[in-house]
Amino acid sequence: MKKLLLGLLVSASLIACTNQETKPAFDLNNAKKEIEAANKEISDLLSKGDSVGAANMYSKEGKLMINNMPSITGKENIASFWSGFTKMGADLSLTTIEIWGDENYITEEGLLEIKLKDGKIADKGKYVVVWKKEDGKWKLHRDLSNSDLPAATK
Repeated sequence: MKKLLLGLLVSASLIACTNQETKPAFDLNNAKKEIEAANKEISDLLSKGDSVGAANMYSKEGKLMINNMPSITGKENIASFWSGFTKMGADLSLTTIEIWGDENYITEEGLLEIKLKDGKIADKGKYVVVWKKEDGKWKLHRDLSNSDLPAATK
């Protein structure tokens, strides 16, 4: 009886172990490709004048933090900011330098360049974005950038 009971316990343990779903290991290189694709998507949306689409790239609690202005929160306010940007007729170029994080949050360090239609560089600088995985997709959660150009003098 003891052998039968022991056999049942071992069998139940083995079945329980094999029935557990194994979660695939987090792949930072794949996440970097997803982040770079999202950066291209936001640049493309802005070049098409789709500020609402760009705002939808942000998480539910997303914040846009640009130098010389207060933080911009809420998708409607972020869309309004990006609408002003699209009216300039500029192109935004984003280059990822490094990312680190896990399956829930990624921090990205990168370079940005804003070019006007005539090819002149309106701004260039650097940024740090904290990306949040939301509904299975990476969303900008905290978007902080600043210019490398000298501050305008009056």
